Formats: sequence, structure tokens, C-alpha cells
Amino acid sequence: MREKLSLTILVAMFLSACVEKTQHEDAYDPARDYFSFANTEQFVTQHLSLDLVVDFDARELRGRATLAMRKLDSAAKDIVLDTRDLDIGNVRILLPGGESVTADYQFGDSDRIKGTPLIVGLPEAAAAATDFGLQLEYRTSPTSTALQWLPPKLTAGGKHPMVFSQSQAIHARSWVPLQDTPAVRITYGATIRTPPELLAVMSADNDPLAPRRGEYHFDMPQPIPSYLLAIAVGNIYFAPLGEQTGVYAEPELLEASVFEFADTQEMLDQAERIFGPYQWGRYDLLVLPPSFPYGGMENPRLSFITPSLLAGDRSLVSVVAHELAHSWSGNLVTNATWRDGWLNEGMTSYLESRLMEVIYGEDRVDEERVLSYQELLLDLETVPPDMQALAPRLDVGDPDDFQGTIHYSKGQLFLQYLENAFGRDEFDHFLSAYFDTFAFRTITTERFLDFLDEGLLQAESSTIGRADVEEWLFQPGLPEDAPRPSSRTLEDAKALAADWAARKIDTADIPVASWSPQAMVHFINSLPADLPNDRLAELDEGLGFSDTRNAEIGRTWFIQVAKRRFTPAYEKLERHLNRFGRGRLIFPVYLALAENGKDLELARAMFAKARATYHPLTDARIARALETARTGS
Repeated sequence: MREKLSLTILVAMFLSACVEKTQHEDAYDPARDYFSFANTEQFVTQHLSLDLVVDFDARELRGRATLAMRKLDSAAKDIVLDTRDLDIGNVRILLPGGESVTADYQFGDSDRIKGTPLIVGLPEAAAAATDFGLQLEYRTSPTSTALQWLPPKLTAGGKHPMVFSQSQAIHARSWVPLQDTPAVRITYGATIRTPPELLAVMSADNDPLAPRRGEYHFDMPQPIPSYLLAIAVGNIYFAPLGEQTGVYAEPELLEASVFEFADTQEMLDQAERIFGPYQWGRYDLLVLPPSFPYGGMENPRLSFITPSLLAGDRSLVSVVAHELAHSWSGNLVTNATWRDGWLNEGMTSYLESRLMEVIYGEDRVDEERVLSYQELLLDLETVPPDMQALAPRLDVGDPDDFQGTIHYSKGQLFLQYLENAFGRDEFDHFLSAYFDTFAFRTITTERFLDFLDEGLLQAESSTIGRADVEEWLFQPGLPEDAPRPSSRTLEDAKALAADWAARKIDTADIPVASWSPQAMVHFINSLPADLPNDRLAELDEGLGFSDTRNAEIGRTWFIQVAKRRFTPAYEKLERHLNRFGRGRLIFPVYLALAENGKDLELARAMFAKARATYHPLTDARIARALETARTGS
């Protein structure tokens, strides 16, 4: 997933308090997934079969899930699954000989974050079975945290509804009863029944030529973790981008999407050359409506993508490079727990930069590295030391709050550190061995460390040792010898910001025509804090920041607008908040309004008007932040 959301002081204080609270409890097990109820040490799912009806009127999925399970503990009598707001009907055990027996079940105590455990008693007739099926009839809630049901007016075409999922981190349990943990990988198949005029797609073997018939069949033969289960249904169409690649979108967005993502096939070809064979068949994109909460989601075979990338100049396609890179780091080799998320996001951020360097050149990659590094430094000022390690203690809190720059940018810096220490060729050899060794498996930070130690650190030529690596993995902050990215073009932009603020140059003299969006972002962030509003107005009039089509430039500008209380741009700031639902683009703008000392009530009012268009994950995150700001708790 590409969404480096800066963590606020308030969230950091909450997480720190939670960590402090658990320090005196039972011994912490870094290999345990504390965000799943499932008793995976006793039973493990091997395959999932879904047969679901998509009901837009009721805003629900309903039907049947069948889990092919294996008993690991002969004495175990109860199967525990993860659920959240699911209505469970009949539950049956399917025995190998074809016999089907009813199973008793009950719900355990609900948890605000984790949902509700579903406890299924194994009938006496199934007590001796090692392999069996667990079949559950169920329906989802209209308030499922994974599903957003969009009425026609919130889609690009305005004529047909749409629904799409977002299962990461622990939201698959709100649309499928299952063992919702990255520690378990499953294959799956599905039959999805829809209104006949709409198309269904999944993180599986989509057929670009599939006729609209109201019934669609899918197969995912490679085992994946539950957070990569994905579905979307709507008035979407397909266009090819290359031999193995294409894009799905509403007709109104299809032409722009084809232009924006034209380099996807080249990205895939280059990725295979650098990282090894692509093992997922096709690689397609699905461009969703603006309410999609993230930049992208690496659902295998079909990455979900925000329309905020449609800048018209291919300047934001690093998100696509990131999601594609997940086909190796994350999808192929998966973090065993959410505490190990840096193995997913940090390594993918590193692979993304390597891929972008080949296709778009070093200058552009240097710019993006510097901007990511600066966001990381800002986060390190607010995130408590307990949470600054790449692999911190993580047994409480909400996994959705851990998608900050620590896992992404610090993880990327760590891997760049290793590349610098061993040389690119030797490090690439290590990465190739890593992907081959752990393909279609899950891995902990400790296992990665052992593999790194065996493969690189113990070499006679190694200049770093295990203790150096452990500082990155388990200690706060950045080591003294951490790489410091630099960019000549961003330094030029910063210097011009100072010159313009000092009136050494006019607005017309700023060479924006030759600048990248990343240089524009750096220019805005480099403006002096005491710049008066009349100068901001001059800049906005000359460069059109408030009307930019580029979502990242708009994000950066409106953060500054809110921080500086540049009220003449507030109308267009609100338009920005209504145009996008991607958390990265709007959350920091709301936060800047709430924290500027004057506009907390205005931030709440703007949110109240816009929140019906946001995904449940975005809505919940902004609501928590504004409520916490209000109460001061």
C-alpha cells in the first residue's frame, strides 16, 4: 500500500500510553499476531471458497464462505475465526466422505479494534478429521469497515452504483468470516452475483474480455494473506496497456487512465529484470472513485488506484511503481505480523525507488527520496521512542495507525544503507535469494535478520555487523551513519523560495515550466514561516497553486494555507477536501486547520459536510483526530 500518513502528536501519545500500559503484562511474543482472535496454532485455513450476492439496495454481501481447514492440534475442539459486524447463519462441517454436519457456534466478547471472535465447536462426528470444510452462511453489515457502497452520484458516470473493498490491515473480517492474519496464506475461489449491467473484479484471475452477465467466477491459485482479498463491482471497463497489463475504470476515466499509466508494461518488464520473475500472471490496475482512502492497494493481479494520480503528466506514477513492487515484497514474501510491516512497506519503497530510477532517471528519484526523508524527520519529532523502531513492540492499538513513515521511509533508508555497505550487485544477489527462499511464505523481522546475517553480515568483506542492523530494527531514531538523501534540483527550488521571499526575483522569474511537481512541493515547504498574506496571494495568483490539477501540490499548498490562516484560499481549500477522499491528501489539511489556533470549529464544519463522501477508514481517522483535538484528551 502506498500511503505514508504522518502520525500526529495526539495519536503518538495514545500509542505511547498503550505501550506503557502493557509493559507490566504477560511476556511479549514478537512472532504473535495480537490483532487476530484466530487460534492458528490449532487450525489453519488452506483454501477459501466464496459464493456471494452483491445487493446494492441492502448495501450488503450475502451468501456462503467455505474454509478448507486442517487441524494441527489433535486435542483442539473449537475453531476461532475473526469477524466484525457479520450476521452469521447456518454453520456446517463438511467431512471428507461427503457428510455434512451442523456445528454449534457462539460469539465471544467484542473488541473495538479487533471485532468479535466467532467460536465454532467441532462436532463429535468431526473430532477425528484432520482435513475438513467449514461452511458459513452470512451477510455483511451496511457499515462494514472494508466496504464502501457508493450511490451513483458519487461515481464518475453518475448513473450506476459501485462497491469496493479495502481489507488491509484487519478489515477482511468485516466482509468474510476467516482467520484474518497475515501469518496465514490461502488460495481462494469465488462466484460473485451482481446486477447484470455491472462488472465484478477481484484480486484474482480477472478476464479482460468477460461479458457482463451478472455472474462472475474467480480463481486465485497462489496463496495470499487475507488482507489481499479484494472485490469491486461497478460500471467499469477495461483497456490494455501492454501484453500483460491493462487498466479498469469507469468509461469517463478510462482514456485519461490509459494515458497516465501508459508506462505500466515497461515498469513490469524492468521489475522482472531487477527483482526476478513476476509470479502472478497479469498485472492490471483498477482506478476507483475519489473516495478510495489510499494512493494504491497492492491487491495481487489487480492494484486498486486512486484517481488523484490522474495529473495529466504522469508525474505521480511512483504510486503504481510502489504497488507493482509489492508483487515481490509483501505479496510474494509477507510480513508475519503487523509489527513486521516494514518488511512489506520499507522494502517496497526501496524497490519502488530502484524501479523509478531505471525508468525516469536519478534526478526524479533523488527528489522523491528527499521528500520522503523530510516527512520521516518530521514524524520522528512527534512519534514516541517506543514506536520509532522498524520492529517495535506491537500488541495494542490499531494497525491502521501504524502506516506512517517509520515503516516506509525508515525501512527504505535501512535497505539503502545495506546497499551502500555491500554494493548494489551483491545486495541484489541477496534480494534475489530472499525472494526465492521465502516465496509465498510469511516472515518475521527476526527471521529476516538471521537470513541477512547468514547471507551478508558474516562475509569477511562486511563492514557492518549484526549489532549495526539491530540498531535499525529495534532502536528509536536513525543511526548516526544513516544515509542522507540529497537532490540538486530540490536545493535549487529551496534557494529560489528564499530569493523570492526576499524579493530578489519576481514570481514570473520562477522557472516552474521546467520543474517537477516534487520541486514545486519543496518550494512551497521552503517558504518562510513569517511570509505575509499579501505575498501568499501574489504567489497563488502567479502560480495557481489553489487551482492545481496535481493532487500532491494541492495537498502541500493547502496545508500551508491552513497553517498560515491564508483565508482568501479557504474556499478552494474546502473544494480540495470535497474533491478527494484519499487520507494522505486531506487528513493533514484538516489537522492543520484544527491546530492553527483559530479554525478547529471550521474544520469540524467542513468535515461534517464532506464526510458522507469519504470511505469509512478515512472518516474514522479524521473524526478521531478532530474529536481528540476538541476534548484535549
